[in-house]
Amino acid sequence: MAKTQQIIQNALEQGKGVLRLAPNWVPRAFCIPGKRLKLHPQDYYAFGAHRGGIDERWFASTTKADNGPETLPDEGLSYIYLRDGGQIEKVLLKDAIEVAGNDILGKEVMQKFGGWLMFSKFFDNEEPLPHHMHQDDETAANVGQKGKPEGYYFPPQLNNHGGYFPYTFFGLNPGTTKEDVKKCLENWDKGDNGILYLSSAYKLKPGSGWDVPPGILHAPGSLLTYEPQRASDVFAMFQSLVWDMYTPWDLLVKDVPEEYKHDLDYIVNMLDWEANVDPNFYANHYLDPKPVKPLEEMRAEGYEEYHIVYNSEYFGAKELTILPKRSVTIKENAAYGAIVVQGTGKFGVLDIEAPAMIRFGQMTNDEIFVTAKAAQDGIVITNDSETDPLVMLKHFGPEV
Repeated sequence: MAKTQQIIQNALEQGKGVLRLAPNWVPRAFCIPGKRLKLHPQDYYAFGAHRGGIDERWFASTTKADNGPETLPDEGLSYIYLRDGGQIEKVLLKDAIEVAGNDILGKEVMQKFGGWLMFSKFFDNEEPLPHHMHQDDETAANVGQKGKPEGYYFPPQLNNHGGYFPYTFFGLNPGTTKEDVKKCLENWDKGDNGILYLSSAYKLKPGSGWDVPPGILHAPGSLLTYEPQRASDVFAMFQSLVWDMYTPWDLLVKDVPEEYKHDLDYIVNMLDWEANVDPNFYANHYLDPKPVKPLEEMRAEGYEEYHIVYNSEYFGAKELTILPKRSVTIKENAAYGAIVVQGTGKFGVLDIEAPAMIRFGQMTNDEIFVTAKAAQDGIVITNDSETDPLVMLKHFGPEV
């Protein structure tokens, strides 16, 4: 414990309240990598082919991934990285917050929430995912978990190609009944159970996003997606066949109590029915970026910033661009994580840059975590390039 405390203190002092985080890769057995995460082409199956390819990178995570019995003890958990002279030290962000939460998140956040309640990720799949949902608090509590709302944003810098199917099915068509969905579940072992006939797809646009509360069915398309979300990994897959690939029933009932794993009424009732059949679904869930203040004012100061994921009480996200050869002081009300997606420069005293390619296990200078005090005092961010914007995505937890 004493060593952990010393590493945390040294990291806080070295970064002046800004912590450097190491890349945090997560494989998924049911996914095919879209290969836009900047990993070296030879490293997408670094966990072993039997574990599936790496198609996720998690940010500012204190949440362990739930990938079955072979999940590694620290899979999905972010590490603080400290280079002190010739010595390298690492400590889990989760452990650091448990030891020094007041210094990292602030006393008010620790008193109200007890820790960091969100994480973000890049999700990078070549093909669409099955139509699925994430449970709400009430349903997730039945298996000792928390509900999982999430938000989507499609960063242009990481979407040089759209994958095989850049369209997402959301919700259920108005007029769909619970009996319709139960019939699909009854047909699970008959091939395609037809759940997508009950839904509608939307073409995904780089530079835009979606708000996806718990209980809403969605079959994410193949754009690389930046996903701020609540710190949970619960889900239920409702689609039995995706592009001729079978989805095991176990992935439908992964987070269902044992006595209800074949109870179709219980499974269907996990859905937020009114939200799924909402005739105004697009208007209520599509997200266009919103400038944090007038664009002319920001550009005169050397930057642009937009709210890109909003409408959730559990998290939010912004896209910050520093114009070439400009320096700007940015203040925030609370601690946050950030990932650099374009350019190079300085974040306070730390060098930052978006890498061209990353080897598995290699350290990078693209991810940071800003403590509450440093965020409130303001960070001077400098773009060193004469031509290239410096762009980062910032993820926030719930407000106090």
